[in-house]
Amino acid sequence: MPTISAAAYDIQYSGPIDEIAAALAFHDGDPRATIGTLLADVRFLKQQLAITQNGMSIGFTRGWEPSYERGVVEEKGHAGQS
Repeated sequence: MPTISAAAYDIQYSGPIDEIAAALAFHDGDPRATIGTLLADVRFLKQQLAITQNGMSIGFTRGWEPSYERGVVEEKGHAGQS
């Protein structure tokens, strides 16, 4: 079983979670590794969505179809900063 660093442990168990800090701490502060993991997660989830879409009928979802892209969501405190 993998162990987490002390920084990741402190973030996880010290109250409300700063998800960005937690993701960076998981990768020992390496932003490229963090972004790489997040992009791999996006690819995996898109593949899972495609598999699910192929296996379901329109009647099952009452006409709803999944979307592979989403609109841009601005996070509080991060939008418009220079």
